[in-house]
Amino acid sequence: MVTLAEVAQHAGVSASTVSYVLSGKRSISATTRQRVEQSIRELGYHPNAGARALASSRSNIIALMIPLRTDMYVPVMMEIAIAVATTARTHGYDILLLTGEEGPDAVRRVTGSGLADAMILMDVELDDERLPLLRRSGQPSVLIGLPADTTGLTCVDLDWGATGALCLEHLAGLGHRDIAVIGEAPAVYERHTGFAERTLDGLRTRAKDLGLRVLHRPCEGGYDAMAVTLARIFDERPATTGFVVQNESAVEPLLALLRQQGRAVPEDVSVVAICPDQVAVQASVRLTSVAVPAQEMGRNAVERLVAKLDGRGTDDVVLIAPELTVRASTGPAPTPAA
Repeated sequence: MVTLAEVAQHAGVSASTVSYVLSGKRSISATTRQRVEQSIRELGYHPNAGARALASSRSNIIALMIPLRTDMYVPVMMEIAIAVATTARTHGYDILLLTGEEGPDAVRRVTGSGLADAMILMDVELDDERLPLLRRSGQPSVLIGLPADTTGLTCVDLDWGATGALCLEHLAGLGHRDIAVIGEAPAVYERHTGFAERTLDGLRTRAKDLGLRVLHRPCEGGYDAMAVTLARIFDERPATTGFVVQNESAVEPLLALLRQQGRAVPEDVSVVAICPDQVAVQASVRLTSVAVPAQEMGRNAVERLVAKLDGRGTDDVVLIAPELTVRASTGPAPTPAA
C-alpha cells in the first residue's frame, strides 16, 4: 500500500503539504497542488479512511435503511438502492446498507456511533417510528417516501395520490364504471406504508369525483392468492370491467386467471398496472401502466442529501409527477348485454 510519505517523496514536497492538498485546510499553490495530484494518480494512493475521518470529522459514508420484507417487491427496492449507491459514489460517498427491520434501533446505532455522515430512509410508513429519533439527532437525512407529518424532513417520492387518480381517469375515459383495485399484501396496509395508503386515497378521492364504483382488495400475490381474490371480486361486483393493480407479484396470475375464465383483455376487461416498465412490457399482455421512477427517486435523494451535507440544502418535499403509458391491456368498456 502506498503511503502519504511516499507520495510526498515522489512529488518532492513535505508530508504536511500532501496532507493539506488532500484536506483543503490550507491554501497551496496551483503548481504544487498539480504536482501532488499527479503523484497521487501515478502511485495509486488512497487515503486511509479511518485517518481521513479523524482529520475531517467525516466518514464519507451514507447509511441507507432499506428493510427487505417478504411482502415488498424487492427488485424495485434494489433498483432504488443501486441508483443511490452509484450517485453517492460520484460525490465521493460510499453506502452503508442496513437491510434489517430494526427500526429505531438502527437509527440510534448509526447516529450514536458516527458510522455515517447522513442517512437515507426507505419503506416509510405514515407514522414511522424512526422519525422522532431522526429529528432529535439532527443528522442530515432524506426520506424516499412520505410520512403523514413532513415537518423538518426532506422527502422524495412519486406522487402516489396522483398516480391512483391518473389510473382511474384513464379507465373512466374508456367508459369503465365498476373498477377493482388489487393492492399489495395485507401487511403493507397494516403497517400503513405511505405509498400504498396514498395510492388508495388518490383512487378513492378521484372515484368519488367521477362517480365510479371502486372495490379495493389486498392480495398476497401468486396464483392461489390471486384466484381467491379474483373470485371474491366478481362475486361482490359481477359488473367489474376495469382493474388497477398495485402488486407486481399479482400481475401475471391475474392475466392467466382472466384467460381461464374466458375474459379477454382488453375486450372484456381492462387492466392498468402501477409497476416498473420492465414488468409491464414483459407481461403476457403488454400492460398500460404508471412506471415507478426508481432511478430518479434514488438520484434525487442523494443529490438533496449531498446539498445538505455541503450546507446548501433545505427541508422540502419533492413529488415526482406520474406518467401513464397506454399499451395493449386497456380499451373501451364492453357494451352491457341486452
